[in-house]
Amino acid sequence: MRRYRRDYSYRRHYSWLIYIAIALMMAGCTDSPNDKQKQYNVLFIAVDDLRPELGCYDHDWILSPNIDKLAESGMVFNRAYCQVPVCGASRASLMTGLRPTPTRFLNFKTYVDQDAQGARTLPQEFKDNGYYCISNGKIFHHKEDAAERSWSEPPWRPYLDHLIFLNPESITMVGGKGIRGPVFESADVPDNAYGDGMVADKTIKDLRKLEKEGKPFFLACGFSKPHLPFYAPKKYWDLYDPAEIIVADNQYKPINAPVALRGSGEINMYHNRNIEYNSDEWHRKLRHGYYACVSYVDAQIGRVIETLDELGLSENTIVILWGDHGWHLGEHNFWGKHNLMSLATNSPMIVTGPGIEAGQKCNRLVEFVDIYSSLCDLVGINYQNKELQGTSFKPLLSDPHLQWKEAVFFRFGPGDGVITDRYNYAEFNNGENMLYDLQNDLAENINISGSAEHREIVEQLSQMLTDGWQGVLPKDSK
Repeated sequence: MRRYRRDYSYRRHYSWLIYIAIALMMAGCTDSPNDKQKQYNVLFIAVDDLRPELGCYDHDWILSPNIDKLAESGMVFNRAYCQVPVCGASRASLMTGLRPTPTRFLNFKTYVDQDAQGARTLPQEFKDNGYYCISNGKIFHHKEDAAERSWSEPPWRPYLDHLIFLNPESITMVGGKGIRGPVFESADVPDNAYGDGMVADKTIKDLRKLEKEGKPFFLACGFSKPHLPFYAPKKYWDLYDPAEIIVADNQYKPINAPVALRGSGEINMYHNRNIEYNSDEWHRKLRHGYYACVSYVDAQIGRVIETLDELGLSENTIVILWGDHGWHLGEHNFWGKHNLMSLATNSPMIVTGPGIEAGQKCNRLVEFVDIYSSLCDLVGINYQNKELQGTSFKPLLSDPHLQWKEAVFFRFGPGDGVITDRYNYAEFNNGENMLYDLQNDLAENINISGSAEHREIVEQLSQMLTDGWQGVLPKDSK
């Protein structure tokens, strides 16, 4: 009898061990991003024309405390590049994971539905995997582009677009050769008097709704500023002392610059407010306007992230912030994007979320065409789009020092370019080329492509352009 009880006791304790093991296994499963009850959300923040000239990029003259705080919680990519330095084409490439070609994704007029008919989009992957997908503000360049298959509800934009001015005197600066209005404006109005404040309001409202519904979500939030014209509430202009604004010290075309290298003509669509173009006053005032617009958008991003935190959603949400391309602020007397210099192609990218170590910086080369596969990998989606032409940077989030792709590729108008760790090289359709040593000439002031000393480098990079993006991938991804 005593022996029977001993055996029974043993089996009873063994049963408890089994129960505990099962419970631990179930607990482990609930932590997986693939579990239906624990799917990671995505907050997808786009900022138009944003340069990597922020506190988190070690520049202290533009006040961006909210973006900087976001960056502290995750990884800052120092060398992220767009595929086309113009809004419509850059966004079409990013949202489809496809690269531009001589006949695809050419300019701001680009529609995915025209240039890449039937291509699966990034939000479409999430929508087809049970996510509720919302688009607020400027995500695709054209609101209706690929909309039905990409979003769970019609994409929303504020009734005031980025061209709408609020000061009464601004109306006098419209007309004549297509002038849309003044190039800058400082109206004494609340944040949501302009469109980007409305975008933040709508996104905050959606976050509260989504938290209550408990569905996994892909929430895209697109801000138009600091895109031209430089319109922002007066309080953001007041953050800066005009006398302390430092203008570009290279207000000249690069030495030996190709004839094909030009600045953007976009700024000529706005009234100059009777300030002499490219005068010191012009340089100072336009930088002031750009800085004010960045600080304005930074405040809206702060409101959105604060709401994400208040609702307890940060613990289960991947946040990615990206600019669609770079921008010239008077360097070489260029204003805007629309060329193959690194200021036009390099833009911020910041990624935070569960499991991503805080306070990291990555100097590896990444491209916006990589974002599609990266976000899918981060949330555990086995994406159906097998035509993707980017490389998931998920491994870099765990180890930013991994050996990575050797170059990034981009194109615009009459030329194609490639950037390596050290060089920016481009070839133009008229036979010209340009080479800048980013290690010794970060400002790209001297084109050294014609130097005998760099002939071998030119040949190597020219071959790299010919071989294309697949020839520079990390070994593990080839």
